[in-house]
Amino acid sequence: MARKSLLRHSVFPKLPLHQTASKTIRHLLLDPNWLRLALRLRGSVIPAILPEVIFCSAFGLLISAIDVYLMNLHWPVLGSLIPSIVLGLLLVFRTNTAYERFWEGRRQWGNIVNTCRSLTRLMWTAIDETTPADRQAKIKAVHLVGVFAIATKQHLRHETFDELQPLLEPQQYQELQSVQNVPLRIALWIESYLHQQHRRGQLSLYQLTYIDELLVLLVDAMGACERILKTPMPLAYAIHLKQLLLLYCLLLPFQLVSDLVWWTGPMVGLIAFTLFGVEEIGIEIENPFGRDLNDLPLDAICLTMQQNINDLISAPPLHPFSLDSIDDVVTPYDQYPS
Repeated sequence: MARKSLLRHSVFPKLPLHQTASKTIRHLLLDPNWLRLALRLRGSVIPAILPEVIFCSAFGLLISAIDVYLMNLHWPVLGSLIPSIVLGLLLVFRTNTAYERFWEGRRQWGNIVNTCRSLTRLMWTAIDETTPADRQAKIKAVHLVGVFAIATKQHLRHETFDELQPLLEPQQYQELQSVQNVPLRIALWIESYLHQQHRRGQLSLYQLTYIDELLVLLVDAMGACERILKTPMPLAYAIHLKQLLLLYCLLLPFQLVSDLVWWTGPMVGLIAFTLFGVEEIGIEIENPFGRDLNDLPLDAICLTMQQNINDLISAPPLHPFSLDSIDDVVTPYDQYPS
């Protein structure tokens, strides 16, 4: 008991209520980051959903005016047409599916990064060099691994491959102009180089097999990203969800007008902001390979890989480890103290 009491008072001290409240207020007043984030427009879904919110608010004001000046429009029975729990489940399914696609894309790019690092490290250390020409050829082959990542990024974005021009030789860049799947062609160049080194005796069969497996993992990760890109949310589901959201927001004024009167429009706009905002978040993140702020930072990832490759190439040569020095640092078993 004494030990529990000591931990409770020393590690987790219980502050008085007035100190906790003053600390919270001081944090809210002196640290405006939370407010800056809440009011930030860049990267938010507000510009995308603003037309729907304005339309629903204007419709709510119109219903308020008709209810006040012309006729009674309080029809609470309309609230049972679209159950809120059904609409909520549809929104949750939509958002969860989009986030699964986003996270799967990030996981596959994590596999690309790790595999590229392992592949370049093994190529740099396992392939023997006998002439300066061999070293230059190996440097170009190692750089092709980083070029593969950049080509995969542009392939997923359906962009031109101008970024590859300064990284490739003129004849290589010219060859890519007539290729449909550029990353696959670059992987073929890397594999061709590896088999050439094996035939020259610079790479053993075991090393070639293991490095080929890493190259297969790279192509598999690219294929997984293509699967995410080319399998969008079914159009019928997206259309039906949008129709249900709009219909739900247009029926709300008939349920709220008797209690809120002229506040019906702003309240309907606030509810529309919530519902359409959740739906738009799913739309924003279902394709994680673009250039929006909510997409994966593929440019930064590719730049990091290029820097890792440059660091690998510029590293000093490895010194062979001598087994004779083990006796200086390892105590023989028979000399262990009893």
